Amino acid sequence: METTGRSVAGAGDGRSGRTPAAEAATAALLGILGGLLGLAPWLLTGAHLPVQNLWGRETQPGDMPVALLPLSQYRSTTLVALLTVGASAAGLALRALRPARRGFAAACAVGGVLLVHGGAAIQSFTVLSSGLYPEPRSSIYVAGLLGGTIAAIAAGVVALLMLAAPSRAVAALGMGLMAVPFASWLAAAAAFPAGPGGVPIFLTIVWHWLPAVLVGAALSWCGFKPPARLWVWAADLALLWLIPALFTSVNYVLGTRAYLGNFSEMAILSREILAATLGPAGGAGPIVLMALGVGLVGALSMAVLARKNRRPEPAPHGGGGQP
Repeated sequence: METTGRSVAGAGDGRSGRTPAAEAATAALLGILGGLLGLAPWLLTGAHLPVQNLWGRETQPGDMPVALLPLSQYRSTTLVALLTVGASAAGLALRALRPARRGFAAACAVGGVLLVHGGAAIQSFTVLSSGLYPEPRSSIYVAGLLGGTIAAIAAGVVALLMLAAPSRAVAALGMGLMAVPFASWLAAAAAFPAGPGGVPIFLTIVWHWLPAVLVGAALSWCGFKPPARLWVWAADLALLWLIPALFTSVNYVLGTRAYLGNFSEMAILSREILAATLGPAGGAGPIVLMALGVGLVGALSMAVLARKNRRPEPAPHGGGGQP
């Protein structure tokens, strides 16, 4: 029996024939590929640094140097999407892989993502810093972009770990966190090659409602039981209400050159825009209600199907003797 137990345990540890080194290498590769996937919409454009207000010399857009990140105050939310979606894709791939040493594999995947994102950030900020006017405003501008980039990279790592977690509730919360950035990533993937005004109107409608569908699908998959998962429902719906408002506020404030560098005025303006966007006039209500409706319908349907699958088949009628 002892030999059999060892053989069964050994089969369980190597159910897919993966050694610890192979799992680590695979997870790191998933992180690298995920990081590259996230940056792909920008890299495919040729990755010329966006035109800068503080650039040291007159330069045409096509003559700007290559930068692996679109560093610009006008593309701040796009930058967040590029740096978080790839990391979350690595987390989903790791979840599908189901490594035996999940924590170690997750650390390797994080290392792969950080290798890509850290290298891209170093290259891009080197290019940006070398071309700006040598004045205090340039230093403030670079520091602000660097802080936002580091925060976006950290958010991507959090999303990766949540989506790779064994808990369905934690993974569903990660999906809710990434719904809006994923829609922004798809919008960027369509807008970069199409150029200004080149995206069809129906696609802009899709980007608007897609986060609600994604959050609703995540809630359906999460389900109601145990009752503690209702907190995930509340958190995902709150994120769907809050994150688009944050994106709108950041885009508006950073895109207003008159207030750039005036931190007190920027703070006042951001509060006003955020309050207006979170209010009834912001238009978040229908999106949240749609996500709730999709989640309820999906979760109830899955519960009914699960109950049918658990229902025992009726015993056959007739004599109970041996044939």
